Amino acid sequence: MSTPTAQLTAAGVSIWLDDLSRDRIRTGNLAELIESRNVSGVTTNPTIFAAALSKGEAYEEQVAALSARGASTDEAIFELTTDDVRAASDIFRGVYDATDGVDGRVSIEVSPDLAHDTAATVAEARKLAAAVDRPNALIKIPATKAGLPAITEVIGAGISVNVTLIFSLERYAAVIDAYLSGLEKAQAAGIDLAGIQSVASFFVSRVDTEVDKRLAEIGTEEAAALKGKAGIANARLAFELYQREFATDRAQALLAAGANVQRPLWASTGVKDPALPDTLYVTELVTAGTVNTMPEKTLEATFDHGVIRGDTITGAYAEAHQVFDDLAAAGVDIDDVTQVLEDEGVEKFVVSWRELQDTVKTALAGAAETTR
Repeated sequence: MSTPTAQLTAAGVSIWLDDLSRDRIRTGNLAELIESRNVSGVTTNPTIFAAALSKGEAYEEQVAALSARGASTDEAIFELTTDDVRAASDIFRGVYDATDGVDGRVSIEVSPDLAHDTAATVAEARKLAAAVDRPNALIKIPATKAGLPAITEVIGAGISVNVTLIFSLERYAAVIDAYLSGLEKAQAAGIDLAGIQSVASFFVSRVDTEVDKRLAEIGTEEAAALKGKAGIANARLAFELYQREFATDRAQALLAAGANVQRPLWASTGVKDPALPDTLYVTELVTAGTVNTMPEKTLEATFDHGVIRGDTITGAYAEAHQVFDDLAAAGVDIDDVTQVLEDEGVEKFVVSWRELQDTVKTALAGAAETTR
C-alpha cells in the first residue's frame, strides 16, 4: 500500500528532513528515513546543531581531539558541523545520482553573524563549500538585503545555494533576480550551469503566527475568520510568482543554456497552533517541483495520517489573492508582518548561534579538564 509520503513524492514534492545529528548518521536512522519515509534531503541550522551537540556522546571523541589541538570555539563548530554535513552528503549520494543532482541535498548555513555583511557571507560560503567538498551540498544564505548580492556572487562561482529566511513576495522576486544574475555571471565565466542547483526557502508557519496574533488583537468576526490562512496563501502566491518569473525570456534563455530552475522550498512547516491540523503545511502546499522540509514530528504525522489530494497550489491562486485582500481590509499590514519576521528570523538564528557557541565552548573546556 502506498504511504502518504510516497504519494507526496509521486506528486512531485521532495521531502527533506529539517534535522541532522551524528547519532542519526551513525545509527543508520538517516539511511532508514530515505527508505521508509521517502526523505530525499536534509536541512540544518544553528538550532539543529546546538541540539545535536548538547546531547549524547557522539561528539565527545572529536571534541577531545579539537580541545587537545587548541581549537577555538568557532574552529570547532566549523569542523564538527562540516564533518556531519559531509557524512550526510555521502549517505544521500545515491539519491543525488538517481535524481541527476536535483535531490540528495544537504544544507549548511553561513554564520548568522554575517547576515548583514555581503563580502563576509561570500567568503564563508566559499569556505564551507570547500570544506564539505561534496557536489550535493547546499550553502544556506539568508535573503537579507546584504544576502542578495552574496547569493549572486556565490551562484556566479558555481556553488549551489539554499536561500533561506524568505517571507515576502517582494523579497522573493529579488531572490529570483539574484539567482538569475548569478547564473549569468557563471555563464560568462564558462561554468557549466547544469551543475548549479538552488532552492528558495519560503517560511510558512511563522507568517500565520504573526498574522494570527494581529487578527486576535483586531478582534472582529471577519478577522477571526482569517485565522490560519495567511501562511498558505502567501506560499501559494510565491509559487505563482515563481511560475511567472521563470517563464520570462531572461530565465528561459538560461534554462535553454542548461540552467536549473530555483525550486521553491516550504520551510517552517511544523504547525505551531494546536487548533490547526498537524499536516496543514504539507497537504495544502502540494505541487510538482517543490520541496517541503519538515521537522521529524511533521514528517511522522504526514506518514501516519497525511491526506495527499494532488495539486493544492496552482488552482488556488484566486483564493490566495482574496485572503490577502481580506487581510488588508481587516487592517493587517502584510509588508510590516514580513519585515518583522525577517528581523526576528535573523535575530533568532543569531541567538541559536550563540547557544551553539556556548555549547561547544563548554564541551571544549570539559574535554580540557578531563585530560589534565
